[in-house]
Parts: sequence; C-alpha cells; structure tokens
Amino acid sequence: MTTFADLRLSDAVLSALRDVGYDAPSPIQEQAIPYLLDGRDVIGQAQTGTGKTAAFGLPMIDFVDPDDPDTQALVLTPTRELCIQVTQALRTYGKHRGIDPVAVFGGAPIRTQQAQLKQGAQVVVGTVGRVLDLLSRHSLSLLSCRYLVLDEADEMLDLGFLEDVEKILGMTPNGRQTALFSATMPSEIRSLAERHLYDPVTVKVKAATLTIDTVEQFFVETKAADKNETLVRVLEAERPAQAIVFVRTKIRCDQLYRTLRDRGMNVKALHGDMSQGSRDGVMLAFKSGRLPILVATDVAARGLDISSVTHVVNFDVPTSPDVYVHRIGRTGRVGRSGRAIMFVEPRQKRELAAIEKNANTSIAPWSEGAKVKPAPAVERPRRHSKPHDAEINGDYTKLIASGGRAAGLAEADIIHAVAAGGGLDGEAIRNVRLLERFALLEVPAKDAVRVADAVDGTDVRGHTLRLEPARS
Repeated sequence: MTTFADLRLSDAVLSALRDVGYDAPSPIQEQAIPYLLDGRDVIGQAQTGTGKTAAFGLPMIDFVDPDDPDTQALVLTPTRELCIQVTQALRTYGKHRGIDPVAVFGGAPIRTQQAQLKQGAQVVVGTVGRVLDLLSRHSLSLLSCRYLVLDEADEMLDLGFLEDVEKILGMTPNGRQTALFSATMPSEIRSLAERHLYDPVTVKVKAATLTIDTVEQFFVETKAADKNETLVRVLEAERPAQAIVFVRTKIRCDQLYRTLRDRGMNVKALHGDMSQGSRDGVMLAFKSGRLPILVATDVAARGLDISSVTHVVNFDVPTSPDVYVHRIGRTGRVGRSGRAIMFVEPRQKRELAAIEKNANTSIAPWSEGAKVKPAPAVERPRRHSKPHDAEINGDYTKLIASGGRAAGLAEADIIHAVAAGGGLDGEAIRNVRLLERFALLEVPAKDAVRVADAVDGTDVRGHTLRLEPARS
C-alpha cells in the first residue's frame, strides 16, 4: 500500500499528517501529488470528498518559503464555505512549517483581511469576488505568486465567475504552476485550461470509484403529493445521525424545512437566499454535530465537507448522474459507510435508469426491512459491562473518551492517540465528536475491545485519557 512517505513529501508535512492520523493517500492524492511536486501543471477531475484539498495543498505547503512574507500561493474557491474549509485544512498541513494561510471572502470585514495580508501571507485562500476586490485596492499582490489553484472550477462557471477568474489569472506571473480541480469538465472549463495551463497532465478519479462504493443506495417510489409524508416516514425509520436532504429549489427547501420542523424534527434549511449570518449559523451547527437534519440546495451545500454525515436523501431526482454522484458523495467519506435514498416519482423511472447506467451503479428499492442489521456485540471488555451494553452501529462500536475541550484537547489529539495507541489507521476512526468534558468516536467493532484496553490510561497533552465502549 502506498503511503504519504512514498510520495516524497517533506518531514514537516508528514508530521502534520501523522498528527491527524493520516498515512494512506486517496487515489487522487496518489496520482496528483508527484506531478505537483515535480512542478507540473495539473488538471484534476475529482469531487468533494476524494481528498483533493490535500492533493493540491500538501505540495503547496512544501513549495512555499516560510521566510518570504510575499504571497507565493493562491487558492481560488467559488464559495466562502469552501474557502474556510480549505483554509482550515492548509493550516493543519502547514503547522510544522510555520505557514498560516489567510482566508479572504465576502461577508466579512475587508479591513480585517487587509490587515492580515499586510502582516504577511505566503498562502491566500479566497473567493473570486473578494480576491478581485483586494487586488483592485492594492491590498493583495500576486507578483510573487508561483502556485495557483482553481478549486471546483465548474462551480465557478455555474456562478458566473469565469470572467473574473480570467482577470485574476492575468495578474499572476506567466511562469507560475497551476492546478485546476473540477468535478465535471464542461467545454468552458476545458477552454480555460487550454488558455492558462502549460502542458498539463490530467488526473481523474472515475465517478464510480470516488465515494459511492462505500454508500448503500436505495430509491423510494412515491407520488409527488405523498413525498413529504414519505420523507417523514423514511427519516423516522432510518434515524440518521446526520442527514442532508437535497432539494432543487429554494422555495422547496423552505417548505420542506417547515414540514419537518412541524413534525418535531431538529432541522434547518440552507439556501442561497438566506443571509450570510444565517447560513454561517446553520453551517456551524451542522458541522459541530448539534444539528442532525439539513435541508439544502446544491450550491448552498457546496462547502459542506463533513465526515459524520450518515445519510443523503435526494428528495428531488438530481439533474444528472454527475450531480447524483456528487450529492451522495457527502456520505460514506474516506472509507466510512453511508446510505443514500432517492425519491422517484412514477414518471421518473427513466431518469433513475439513466443515473444507474451512467454512474455505473445499482440502486435498490428501499423498505424499512432494508435497514442495516447491527453487527453482533463485541466481546466483553475485562473492566466494563456486559456485551449487549456496548453501543453497536453497523460494523462500528462507539467509544467514549474522558476529557474534551475543557481539558484542552482537540479532535486531532483524540484521533492521534487512538490511532497510535490502538494500532489503527486514522481513517478507521469515524464520527468523532468533541464535547466539553468528553469525546465520542467510533472504531471497527472487531477492534473495539483491544483499542479500549490499549489506549485507556494514555497521557494526552498532560491529560490521562480514559477510554471505554459507550453504553447503549
């Protein structure tokens, strides 16, 4: 198996990856990183959830000179949510090289961002409009920018940003290295690449192997008039830890949110007509795990890269197989299991067949009996309670760790301690939730007893970590 160490990344970057328990690259990372380290321009066709941020971000961190205060690298994103997400990832990767990226986006005070840039920003991550604004005010200079990334270029096209992207590209040096990542490759994006990338190498992860291999897929046939009640029935039967319900329009989003709220569910809506403050509040609640159900449109949900999403519901049939794969890729992340359920009206059977054919997948009829059967209870830990008291979720067992935010711990600390002490790959640890005085996480059921015994009593940042299976 290829490891990140095999990809010629620096020791500082490898240390940052170990901190968060990563050591095996995803397919897009394995393909793209060597080319980017060699200085090649790259076109990457990959969707959210495939690890593309690390694919361009790890070589970027190794490329940048932390002693040079000039802006040496720029990542352009279509939305502020994606901008924040990418910045957080790059900050983690750059920790041991002393590189702290600056995020610039609309809806936040521009003077604060100008002050951050003035202090020195080797890496800038920004939305297209705010970057152009800062360039026009001479608060941002790209004269030293030698590494440029266009992230989710097809979304920039959909939002009408390509003309502004062209302007920004024109302000960067001709000899720069450029990476363009896009889930789909419409003709306008290919033309942009032909104009602005030099002899690029294309790396592509096929849709069928992106994320849907780890997602159980179902469809529910329902009449249009019955869809709301059918959704309530499905959610009550599935009891998702976290679910995104995708709808096609903003009006439908609000209507469905009110329906679920009135049925007593903890739910919020997310769409482009909401104020930025409202959207930020919803995103924060969902990412922190406090909000179990989110009804969202595609564009509004673009920046949601959350490993704890267990279910995706396509309330409206997606407009294309690409959109279908992109949506259901919100669950089943980094090898974790997920469930996707699509509502199909009788007149939409042909669309269902087209999605199955073009996404090279099989979608089974849903019924309450199609739910995942729990794995058998794990062997009794020698210091804990009876086997049936351990909380089992599919092939995973939930563990509870003493010490949370109050002990000064971060999610990365928990993941690293459990991965290192329990002999697990970091990606085998899922659904980590850091609370004030304890943390919850899930590990493979077959490893739960061994991991709990091995890690219990470990010292983490001066705190003695107690770890045991959570009782159901």
